[in-house]
Order: sequence, then C-alpha cells, then structure tokens
Amino acid sequence: MRHRVKKGNLNRPHSHRVSLMKNLARELFEHGTIVTTTTKAKAVKPFVESIITRAKKAAVISSEISRLDPNDAEIASLKSKNLSLRREINRNFNDRRLVRRICDEIAVKYIERHGGYTRIVRLGQRRGDATELAILQLVDRELPKEKKKK
Repeated sequence: MRHRVKKGNLNRPHSHRVSLMKNLARELFEHGTIVTTTTKAKAVKPFVESIITRAKKAAVISSEISRLDPNDAEIASLKSKNLSLRREINRNFNDRRLVRRICDEIAVKYIERHGGYTRIVRLGQRRGDATELAILQLVDRELPKEKKKK
C-alpha cells in the first residue's frame, strides 16, 4: 500500500536519495540552472521550493530588523527567528556562504512571488540510454513585455 507516500524512491536507498536531493539543490542554487533527468527534476522541485520559502521568511525578518530601532525589545526575538530559519536551511547544505547567498540574494528576488520559484523545461531523450532529460531552473522575475499597439 502506498498510503501517504508523496514522492518516489528513485530506485535508491534513503541516504543516497537524500544526498542526491541535497546535491541537486546545491547545484541549482550555485548555478541557477541544471540539466538532469525529468524524474529527478520533479523530485527535487518541492525540496528547492521549500528552501526558498524559508529563505524568504528569513529575508523579510532581516529587512524588519534593519528598519527597527536598535534599542527595541522586539529585535532579540526577530534575530533568533532569523537565525533559526538560516540554521534550518544550513542543515541541508552545511555551507554558511551558500545559505547567506540563498537568503540575501536569491530569496530577495521572490519576495513578491507566492510559489513557483522553479521551472522544468523538457529537453528530449539522452542519446545513450534514451532517458528523458530536463532543465531545472530558478525563475527570474520577468516583467511581461508590453505589446506594441498598431
């Protein structure tokens, strides 16, 4: 029975699957786009989106801290919440520089966006084993181009 099983096992043991997800997410945050199989891209997408959601919360708290008066009593609780969110993200990567980049650069782009931070573009089949490949990329904030009136 497959009750409450949301993701596939990718034909790997648990530890290998978790490490694969972390490595794919790390490469996506470092490079902005990766080429992988469609199945792996679909499996890592929710993982990446949850990390970006936590990073967005940390970015919002950081901006609130910078706006408040340094003598305010509320700052201590906001700093501890911010630290907690950054530690949750760091649990996956164990790289403080990457966490700082995710929270301060990447998540700031998506503050106004409610989900849908990544996209999967299918490429076709790989030549060697005919596995379907896909590009997994972070969605940049693209403003719609105005149509020219004729």
